[in-house]
Amino acid sequence: MRDTLRVAAVQMSSGGDKEQNIVDALALIERAAQAGAALVVLPETWTYMGDSGGTRDAGEPIPGDTTQRLADAARRHHLWLHAGSIFEVAPGEPRVFNTTVVFDPEGNIAGQYRKIHLFDVSIGDNVLSQESASVAPGDEVVVVDMGGVKLGLTICYDLRFPELYRLLALEGAEIISVPAAFHNHTGKDHWEILVRARAIENQVFMVAPNAFGKHIGGWHSYGRSMIVDPWGTPLATAADGVGITIAECDLNALDRIRRDLPSLANRQPNAYRWNESAALVS
Repeated sequence: MRDTLRVAAVQMSSGGDKEQNIVDALALIERAAQAGAALVVLPETWTYMGDSGGTRDAGEPIPGDTTQRLADAARRHHLWLHAGSIFEVAPGEPRVFNTTVVFDPEGNIAGQYRKIHLFDVSIGDNVLSQESASVAPGDEVVVVDMGGVKLGLTICYDLRFPELYRLLALEGAEIISVPAAFHNHTGKDHWEILVRARAIENQVFMVAPNAFGKHIGGWHSYGRSMIVDPWGTPLATAADGVGITIAECDLNALDRIRRDLPSLANRQPNAYRWNESAALVS
């Protein structure tokens, strides 16, 4: 597994019908498996892209019915399955979490991550999103060991916070996933640049499946799911529409890039000073 890893990024256009979204995802996972993918990554909140008022109803505990069906798919196809993110209901929390779950080829949960950075953004006079109204933030940085290959977990808006990606790289991540529903308004200008920048500065593969199209409630996802190598070169980019994007991740190339251009090794952490007042700016 060390030499190459065949990875599939799944691009979906989910709606408000949770069951139909799950059926669609399972079909795309099967397509990726037939194409030889060893790791399949779904987009963000693909089980429900409907009215915000239905978010909690679409949530469920983890483990739960949806994760069981995904675990069965991972086991049936004998692959690593990254469930993108789903809405998680947890005891004592009135909001949901936006949560990633990763399954090993036996269908066991190998890792779980709750989105840290929530998309509370206004552009001009328009409130683009107030994610924190219905979603609670996570607070844990997570790296999953996939049989000797380290996978770092992030979700969508996390992409704009390089501190998180550097921490994942320092914890050994060689591939970082960023399942997303990146909005068309910002995606057309920032999506590719940010995905490639995170790959270059941390010398990691980036697997970035993004939702596509217009959803119930007016949200418009940009699509253009990507797989990018540690040099920042896109290995594969999705066309508009629903489908899978596949690339071979050459892990020996990652080792070579880190050896030839040792920017992670050349860090000078003792010289860095985090200004306390800057840390508190909001």
